[in-house]
Amino acid sequence: MSPGAAGHGQDEGSGTPFPSIPLLPVEAVPARYPGRWASAIVCLVLVALLARAFVESPHIQWPAVAEYLTAEAVLNGLWLTIILTFAAQAIGIVGGIVLATMTISPNPVLKSVAGAYIWLFRGTPALIQIIFWFNIGLIFPDIFLGIPWTDIGIKVETNVVITPLIAAVIALGLNEAAYMSEIVRAGIISIDRGQSEAAAAIGLTHGQSMRYVILPQAVRTIIPPTGNELIGMLKNTSLVSVISAQELLTSVQQIYAMNFLTIELLIVASIWYLVMTTIATVAQGYLERFFDRGARRPARAGIAPLLRALFGRAGRRMGGGAHQ
Repeated sequence: MSPGAAGHGQDEGSGTPFPSIPLLPVEAVPARYPGRWASAIVCLVLVALLARAFVESPHIQWPAVAEYLTAEAVLNGLWLTIILTFAAQAIGIVGGIVLATMTISPNPVLKSVAGAYIWLFRGTPALIQIIFWFNIGLIFPDIFLGIPWTDIGIKVETNVVITPLIAAVIALGLNEAAYMSEIVRAGIISIDRGQSEAAAAIGLTHGQSMRYVILPQAVRTIIPPTGNELIGMLKNTSLVSVISAQELLTSVQQIYAMNFLTIELLIVASIWYLVMTTIATVAQGYLERFFDRGARRPARAGIAPLLRALFGRAGRRMGGGAHQ
């Protein structure tokens, strides 16, 4: 008997007719997860209690937070933080591309030099590197620009050239180049080897194939971790406070050293760091979507997908209940 037959059927073994079972519509009941909602409620309650205790604390002067949020010294430090971030990240990206090209080069000397550089700068803390570059004048008191082994040229004191700002940019940029080199290298080796062979087949040199064929395709893989490195660089600029560069953290430290509003000024700095990292995260998302045209990638994690998942699911359930 066919699966959709109606009326009476017949047993194939005995030939005895039997009544067919009427086909009823299947009503799918969504699974219930009470534990998931209970844990979410507990989490929200704990967060609300913590936020309330923090906001209503009598030991935090919130009017002072609002006052210093737009203070001139704080805004000047904020602007310097932005300059440091982009200058050091630019050095890191350019240096990372050069080092990544050297590491995959068939030249053993270039490969060894790049490997030693990455080993050195990834193996030592960024804080030590910042202090080292700030005190580079102890090793090289003067900087000579001219013809080697002659007196023809210009000699200047190192401490005049290597200011706290320059030392911070050099230290953060060279340190970032070691990490960016691994990101760029991973993006390059993710491209199929046939692309390099095709570029060589049409007469392109190794450098030309890297510039016109490999790197443009590797950008889509390189962008997400580079965005993370930029956000990390934004926060790592706070390390230059040890050499008194007048960035955001140093600015608020100098203020609370005079008025003793330590917590309030640290809250001000945290708010501005959160604003900058949020803007960088949003920009990274737009940049990823721009380079992902024609390719599909899983959606990035964030607060927006979580809200859509929670409220969208609740709305569907309410709509389904009203429809029934």
